[in-house]
Amino acid sequence: MTAFTIRTATPDDAPALAALGRATFIETFVTGFGIPYPPEDLERFLDQTFSETTTRARLTDRDHQYWVAERDGEILGFANTGRCGLPHPDARPGHAELHRLYVSKAAQGLGVGTALLKIALEWMEANSDGPLWIGVWSGNVKAQKLYAAYGFEKAGEYQYPVGSWRDDEFILRRG
Repeated sequence: MTAFTIRTATPDDAPALAALGRATFIETFVTGFGIPYPPEDLERFLDQTFSETTTRARLTDRDHQYWVAERDGEILGFANTGRCGLPHPDARPGHAELHRLYVSKAAQGLGVGTALLKIALEWMEANSDGPLWIGVWSGNVKAQKLYAAYGFEKAGEYQYPVGSWRDDEFILRRG
């Protein structure tokens, strides 16, 4: 295993996190899974979700927590947790949700995702007044298996908007 460190993200990480989030979304869902997002919807989603301004605002929002895995100053991946916002009848804002767990394609297989998940789950357990939640794309079986190994089970479904496109997502719950 190649060595990397995990630390709490800071607002100074916003440019790198925005770029990594955008690139990883494209690598995973467009290139990897071949989801045919309409180009204008994809660009609008990426610009809104992974802009430096949005990322910096989330990094300073007390309702969000970010960690980065890095090696030699390069961010390999990140995890983002916070209040639960999933559309499930049992979900409450006081519950914790894993919002994103993204690892660059170049760092896949190094243990980065598992290490980030473990630290995110520790934080979620300490900062939730109920079950833990994750939303995951219905076609991402690898991620679903990883989360199942940590005790998450399917609790529902919803549609995640990428512009006017809607991804079929599973809602996973633990506890």
